[in-house]
Amino acid sequence: MKPFDIQVNGYCGADFCSGKLTIQQCHRACEELASDGVDGILATVITDTIDALCGKLSKLAAFREADPVIARMIAGFHIEGPFLNLNCVGAHPPECVQPANVDDMQRLLDAAQGHTRLVTLAPENDPGLATTRFLASQGIAVSAGHCDPTLDELREAIDAGLSMVTHLGNGCAMNLPRHDNIIQRALSLSDRLWVCYIPDGVHIPFFALKNYLAVSGVERSIMVTDTIVAAKMGPGVFELSGGTVEVDEHGVARRPGARMLAGSTVTMPQIRENLANHLGLSTEAIGRLIDRNPRQAVGL
Repeated sequence: MKPFDIQVNGYCGADFCSGKLTIQQCHRACEELASDGVDGILATVITDTIDALCGKLSKLAAFREADPVIARMIAGFHIEGPFLNLNCVGAHPPECVQPANVDDMQRLLDAAQGHTRLVTLAPENDPGLATTRFLASQGIAVSAGHCDPTLDELREAIDAGLSMVTHLGNGCAMNLPRHDNIIQRALSLSDRLWVCYIPDGVHIPFFALKNYLAVSGVERSIMVTDTIVAAKMGPGVFELSGGTVEVDEHGVARRPGARMLAGSTVTMPQIRENLANHLGLSTEAIGRLIDRNPRQAVGL
């Protein structure tokens, strides 16, 4: 079993979302990921201005070219935002959220120099689903996240090329209607989607995750860490994409004074233990969730 994590915002002192990231920080993060048994990741950048995102992606691409350790660990990039639903941004900066459009998406892809494997957007903020269709035509996986599409909008997005849901149960309103909500809509279409979860017991209580997984199934589900710079660093104050994040003694990360979570600090070894101990999953099932499925979902 060789875990592959498709959502890593940072690790062990390195913030992949920061314009100030150094190659030394990136190298160390990749070494630490390898020491934790991770075989590869998608380095994730979150919502910012298009210019700033282009700069961050260009830098990560340059680091891959310059450092074989980084190139071996960072198999590609995950662009999460800025084409999100303004009402579901979570820890993303709302002032940078904008409607999806092919021109800006092409700029981001060019900056990433062919390394983009996954893009998270809100289908309802993609006019005519033009950007979803464009990305799918390029062989790039498109995921619905930080969103609240209607059931019809979600179906139409799948028909246009949407293939995944980003961290289901998170990136949505704190309080949802009892029945007609994004979790229920996504689960109802999980036979046509890869469904991602953050199994740290904080983003989703384990009893709820067990229920969700019973619907989406091991065959169509993916576990991610959604780690930030604070992973393996203990409690303290850190920076995520230029903003402050506070990590408590339990490893829970939040923006100062906010209820919403800001990524996680869970590691892949901890995810293995959680899935085995709290969900009672077999080694084979865990392997599908953290190794086989994520690779298949992003074409690696």
